[in-house]
Amino acid sequence: MITTLINHKDNTKKSDKTLQAIQRVGQAVNLAVGRFVKVGEAIANENWDLKEEINIACIEAKQAGETIAALTDVSSLNHPESDGQITIFTDKTGVIKAARLLLSSVTKVLLLADRVVIKQIITSRNKVLATMERLEKVNSFQEFVQIFSQFGNEMVEFAHLTGDRQNDLKDEKKKAKMAAARAVLEKCTMMLLTASKTCLRHPHCESAHKNKGGVFDRMKVALDKVIEIVTDSKPNGETDNSSISIFAGIKEFKMNIETLRENLYFQSKENLSAMLEVILERTEDFTDSAYTSHEHRERILELSTQARRELQQLISVWIQAQSKKTKSIAEELELSILKISHSLNELKKELHSTATQLVADLLRYHADHVVLKALKLTGVEGNLEGLAEYACKLSEQKEQLVETCRLLRHVCGTEPLEITCIHAEETFQVTGQQIISAAETLTLHPSSKIAKENLDVFCEAWESQISDMSTLLREINDVFEGRRGEKYGYLSLPKPMKNNANLKSLKPDKADSEEQAKIAKLGLKLGLLTSDANCEIEKWGDQESEIIRCGRNMARVAYSLYLFTRGEGPLKTSQDLIHQLEVFADEGLQLASSVQAFSKQLKDDDKLMLLLEINKLIPLCHQLQTITKTPLQNQVFLKVDKCITKTRSMMAILVQLLSLCYKLLKKLQMENNRWVSVTNKDSVDGKT
Repeated sequence: MITTLINHKDNTKKSDKTLQAIQRVGQAVNLAVGRFVKVGEAIANENWDLKEEINIACIEAKQAGETIAALTDVSSLNHPESDGQITIFTDKTGVIKAARLLLSSVTKVLLLADRVVIKQIITSRNKVLATMERLEKVNSFQEFVQIFSQFGNEMVEFAHLTGDRQNDLKDEKKKAKMAAARAVLEKCTMMLLTASKTCLRHPHCESAHKNKGGVFDRMKVALDKVIEIVTDSKPNGETDNSSISIFAGIKEFKMNIETLRENLYFQSKENLSAMLEVILERTEDFTDSAYTSHEHRERILELSTQARRELQQLISVWIQAQSKKTKSIAEELELSILKISHSLNELKKELHSTATQLVADLLRYHADHVVLKALKLTGVEGNLEGLAEYACKLSEQKEQLVETCRLLRHVCGTEPLEITCIHAEETFQVTGQQIISAAETLTLHPSSKIAKENLDVFCEAWESQISDMSTLLREINDVFEGRRGEKYGYLSLPKPMKNNANLKSLKPDKADSEEQAKIAKLGLKLGLLTSDANCEIEKWGDQESEIIRCGRNMARVAYSLYLFTRGEGPLKTSQDLIHQLEVFADEGLQLASSVQAFSKQLKDDDKLMLLLEINKLIPLCHQLQTITKTPLQNQVFLKVDKCITKTRSMMAILVQLLSLCYKLLKKLQMENNRWVSVTNKDSVDGKT
């Protein structure tokens, strides 16, 4: 709007329509500034250390907005006391000065507000770290549950703040780093829960402590990474060397040789030779790899030799061109440039083919997760020999995947995809070791349900990363072939869904940050409630009842919904989601019926407590059934939001019901035992 005012034509004569339009623009600027200032003042009131600076900038912005409104006020032309010559209509000086003041003050407010956001993220991180320290030292299960509940809330707040920050980042490289760090934190939150519970259940088990320690260490590193990104700092002054890929080196080399067309003296021969040697040295990652086929290795070596030969030819022609300015030399130089560019393009194709083919083969080979299944089986059997065998196989698989990620990094083509490769490499490296320690704990305690659950969680993380590799491979191929790949966005959102009558496919437009943050928050809380429910189910031990069956089924469905909010797990389409929500609602109604039947054995006061909880659950089940059957045209996020909100409420009630039923069942059993004891005593007394 300010540009409109400044760029308007300086006609001496203007129609009333033009004057009115200019006035409306000036008033709109002033109103927009007023709204902006209100937000700035609200931020100032919540941050006393920056209040004075923000308020001064807000006052300047307000004054500038009012000045622009006054300078564009048509009514001032009709007042003889006003100097009609010094207005926007005849002289732009006033409005330009006001616009400069406005832009300067608005920039100040935005920079100060940015400092506020950074401070909020740092404060939130510090709260999370402090609670993590308490969790590391906890010794009782009851204390752990209490502290973990607080930790969960703090992690939700941190996820919300960092999600907003990720959306605001303009640098795609930083955005990818933030996505990777947040992915680690979300997945590790669930790992931390089961790993800590396993340690509490088996306090003297070394592998359980090693497993838990690995989760804490990785979370601390991820938290530090987030702070590095938001503060734009490097620890201990280290430099960023993330972009060391062969493709990046080839791109820079080609740009340098192409400058020879314009300037024969801009580059040095030594510099070009050194650049090419660095590129060819990096190709040794491919030629030295045990996983590169003989055909690919021979072709890479052949193209490397050809590139060296053609660079020498280029340098020879280049030297001649510096002394002879003839047309034939210029043409020969152009031909030499084209030849070496073609050779490097062929080398790129060969390296891309080598890396992507290797990844595709690995994904096919490991699609059925045979080694993970075998580790789970040897664990529940307590088979230590089997554990050693399959742990060795998983280590081999891990090394193969890690090396493949390194090769894939060379052929990414973009820095954000390089960062995703680094994240995948680190995930396989760490998770592989954690799976082995979790499997060892289960093998030493084969009847431990929590140790089994813990191993399942780490195996799911491995499977999830394998799945992410498929997406990464597709994106790298898209970039190589010149197509615009789907950007990887981590915000706990479902991926685009197909084949659905009730839920329409996601629109191509990206959901706004508020929707994404809301779904992320609900999804994480649902995951935590699922773990709470599983804790309550464990208390029942081997007791089997309809209440436990329904509770277990509801927890299983809720966990799959939690994975769906992250774009993972077994639910791939919207129809899968609808089906699971229907199952969840049905199980909820069956649970209510089972609890009601159980309540008939209780005294009136105890029965009333249960009936109150049931009366909360039944309406939610019916509401969820209604939502799943109601089509919402192109409003997928709204429907997902409603469904997960209802599911979360039902899970909270489930946790309460399971806890209450367990206590009342114990109370009922104690009363029955006392009655049996008294009856037996009376019988003995009668005989006497």
